[in-house]
Amino acid sequence: MDSLGALQQLVPELAGLLERRYTLLRMIRSHGPIGRRFIAAQLGGSERVIRGDLDLLREQGLLHATSLGVQLTPEGERVFSQLQDVMRDVYGLEQLERKLAAALGVKKMIIVPGDCDKDPASKRDLARAAAEYLCGVLQDGQILAVSGGTTLAGLAEEVKLHGLRKRVTVVPVRGGLGEDIKIQSNSIAVALAEGLGGNYRLLHAPEDVRPCNLEQILNEPRIRSVIALGRRADILLHGIGTAEEMARRRGFDDASIMDLIAAGAVGEAFGCYFDAQGRIVRNTTSVGLRLEDLERIPLVIAVGGGKSKAWAVMAVLSRGYCDVCITDEGVARRLMSLKEIE
Repeated sequence: MDSLGALQQLVPELAGLLERRYTLLRMIRSHGPIGRRFIAAQLGGSERVIRGDLDLLREQGLLHATSLGVQLTPEGERVFSQLQDVMRDVYGLEQLERKLAAALGVKKMIIVPGDCDKDPASKRDLARAAAEYLCGVLQDGQILAVSGGTTLAGLAEEVKLHGLRKRVTVVPVRGGLGEDIKIQSNSIAVALAEGLGGNYRLLHAPEDVRPCNLEQILNEPRIRSVIALGRRADILLHGIGTAEEMARRRGFDDASIMDLIAAGAVGEAFGCYFDAQGRIVRNTTSVGLRLEDLERIPLVIAVGGGKSKAWAVMAVLSRGYCDVCITDEGVARRLMSLKEIE
């Protein structure tokens, strides 16, 4: 038994108390300065308990109170960073990563604490973990291909904070979906390239087009050259969406979405909708990289969090094209249940 395990046996309430205060520090780090009422509402706890924890952490020099709320001090930042490895042991995340990597057939799983569906701080932790991994493997002269979505938009912001400078070319893997410009593949390619000090290419085309127009669009020289560059990528970074979420982003009507769900679709990637076993139940006419292009890319990294995405993550990973999956505890523990892993 390690020292942490011995302490938990001696003081059974230690793990719960440690988790509560770690979660509190994580939320303040992500959103500070914030007020006590907001914290209580987000964590679902009483203001009295939150106030007690805040007072103790302030006395320890970990928090600083302002007129806008509380935020971490430099000492608080240092303690929080040290706590992250401790909390991985408390949550048993390393063991969870090994078991899921073996069960899902990926080379590496990276799991952050929490559930993005319930805790906004977890979403930022997920983006930060993905940014740290990307910055650790990215090399000068490489081509980085990226998809869209809110998580990758957050990742691009985190990459800027690293101050890493790499002579890379960033290319989008899909056209626009007619949604919020900030989460489109083109915008994320620009943000990542600027954050890394590299170059970017843009794919000036809608993702979804009529089949009769697809060949004409793909024959346009600038579009063809960007897609060809994406196929030569050294690293591909893509998000994972639920079938319903991605269908709505593509503007499907309710009847079409119900047809997808009835067909068993649970996840989407690269214009393909998958059932829980990874079988394609619908293939859209899209501009950008296709699923079969992933076979030629040396490192494919999939990122997605929130317990509601567990089926989608399992479906996409079942195709066998993913090397590294970065997700959260909510997805991971649900996958353990779905795969009946002990």
